[in-house]
Amino acid sequence: MKIITTPDKRLREKSEKVRQINFEVLDIINDMRKLSLDWEAKHPYELSAAMAAPQMGVLKRIIIIRDDMEDKKNAHFTALINPEVTKTEGKTVVDFEGCLSVPKIYGKVPRPLKVRVKAKTEDGKEIRIKATGELARTLLHEIDHLNGVLFIDHIRDKSDAFYYMDDKGELLPVKNYEKDVRDNKKLWGEE
Repeated sequence: MKIITTPDKRLREKSEKVRQINFEVLDIINDMRKLSLDWEAKHPYELSAAMAAPQMGVLKRIIIIRDDMEDKKNAHFTALINPEVTKTEGKTVVDFEGCLSVPKIYGKVPRPLKVRVKAKTEDGKEIRIKATGELARTLLHEIDHLNGVLFIDHIRDKSDAFYYMDDKGELLPVKNYEKDVRDNKKLWGEE
């Protein structure tokens, strides 16, 4: 298994509902956790907060969310099966998002401040989540993946909305991208 990236067409397809939580589904969840942590190990300034099954090319309605998005040492993820947004509320907040399947690019994405989600856990228990802030943003981002939507689709003002991370972990506007690539080929794996 590997993380697929744009322009892979599977990222634009709608995922199918999980009908039964079986060993195949549990194996998919374990692969997602492993891939998330493997990706994170190669990106010292970034945290793998979550992942959706379509990012492995598996078109099933499964996501994983990191239990503690502030602590990189806490590598535990909760799996949500067939997650569904039941309500969004609060003001719309614009903040940075990145994605394992959109390498090196970040964007300023508008999202509602609060969300309610229903899903099943991997043991089959139905849960309801009320989330705000970063957790709400992450849930919406991952559920979008299940519907073939990427964070870049939500960016309306493209003039100053895209960023990339330099070799020091700083986000810089993409308008500087060409110059920085010329100045730092090592960052982009060209040396």
